Formats: sequence, C-alpha cells, structure tokens
Amino acid sequence: MNHSYIHPNAKIGTTATIEPFCYIAENVEIGEGTWIGPHVTILDYVKIGKNCKVFPGAVIGAIPQDLKFAGEISRVEIGDNTTIRECATVNRGTAFSGKALTKIGNNCMIMSYVHVAHDCRIGDNVILVSYVGLAGETNVDDYAIIGGHSAAHQFSNIGAHAMVSGVSSIFKDVPPYVLAGHRPLAFYNLNIVGLRRRGFTNEQIQQISDIYRVIYKSGLNVSDACDKVDAEFEETKEKRAIVDFIRSSKRGIIKRSVDELEE
Repeated sequence: MNHSYIHPNAKIGTTATIEPFCYIAENVEIGEGTWIGPHVTILDYVKIGKNCKVFPGAVIGAIPQDLKFAGEISRVEIGDNTTIRECATVNRGTAFSGKALTKIGNNCMIMSYVHVAHDCRIGDNVILVSYVGLAGETNVDDYAIIGGHSAAHQFSNIGAHAMVSGVSSIFKDVPPYVLAGHRPLAFYNLNIVGLRRRGFTNEQIQQISDIYRVIYKSGLNVSDACDKVDAEFEETKEKRAIVDFIRSSKRGIIKRSVDELEE
C-alpha cells in the first residue's frame, strides 16, 4: 500500500513514480518518467514535465504569499528534466500581476529550501543554490546561477549566463554574462568559466568584455553607454542581449565594483 493521496482526476504519466506519503491534488499533471519522492505535496493547478525529480518535503502549488491574491485560479508550470530538492517551495501566481503563472523551465536545479514566489519566471538550465529566496515576479534567465542564501527583491531580473555570489542581496538587475559579487552586489567581472563551459568562443567573450568596458568604465551614463555600444559594435546576439536587457531594466543595473579584477 502506497499511503499517498492521489486525486482520481490528477493526470499522472504512466511511467511516473509517486513514492509513499505524498499528496497530489485534483488539478495536477505529472509527465512521463517523473519521480515524486516521499512526503511531497503538490497542490492544485500544477503542471510538471517529463523526467523531473521532486525530493521529500517539497511543496509545489501553494497559494501565493501575497495579500493581493483573491482566490483566483493561477498556475505553476515546471518543464522537463528539472530537479527540485528537499523542502523547496514554489508558489502559484496571482491575477493581479497580469500573469497568474509561476514558471520554471527545463533542466533546472532548484536546491533544498529554495523559495520561488508568485509569478517568478525561471528560464532553462538555471541553478538556484540552497536557501535562495526569490520574491514575487523575479525573472531569472537561461543558465543563470544564484549562490546560496541569496535573496532577490521583487521584480528583479537576473540575465542569462550570469553568476551571483552566495549570500547576496539582489536589489538591482544583474545583466547577462556577468559575475556579480560584493556587498552591495556589484559587477565584478565576466562569468568567463561559465561562458567557456557553454561553448562561447574567444571572439564572443572578447566582444562581451569590450561592451562591459563601455558600460562600466567609459564614464558615460548607462543610456549613453548603450548608445555607444549600439553605434560602435558589430551586431551579435550577445550585444543585443546586453543592450536590450539594460534598456528594459526598471530597477537599474548593478554598479561596478571598486576592486574588480582587471584582465
């Protein structure tokens, strides 16, 4: 006897595994090959993809910890091949945000005791190290890594391939491809090791480095620096990702560290 409660209307893949002492609500969909460990709670309006792993104590789909939530239907969606470790929590979205959806992509690692609040959007191949807390409507783009015990202010944005050091307070947006550290959180260097591991060429890395020299070292304000980058650099997807991210930032981007490494 399994000792789990699985609502008869829940949609469970035929090759999914539900270990003992789980609670699976009615409006839940779990994909093929996914493993749900013991003592996991999956509440209503959750969709989990294929070949995921959810470890004991995780709670997915609890209503948002948001006073604006009025009981409306909202959702959690988790992609394929994502791992959610012990006691992590992923809350549903809210209609007030205009999204009503908390979304985690494919191939992510959400480590123990991470909290993903309402309406967060987590891209693919993201790593959130233990005890990271993301406030509502935080966006984390593909391949970003956030170190343990870090906390992100609501509406924060962390760009693709960025790496944030542990125990960071994320109050400003972290642009793509950067290594961010210090107190307060600041631009420190490029995430060179991560970029090389993911197949970026020396030419791509050099252009990214040159762009950030303009952004952070030219003495121009951010808007003028972006104009200079647009005018003087070859158009590439990396250039466009950086400039578009910075121009769309509502909170402003992190500043330059006073003792960053020089190349």
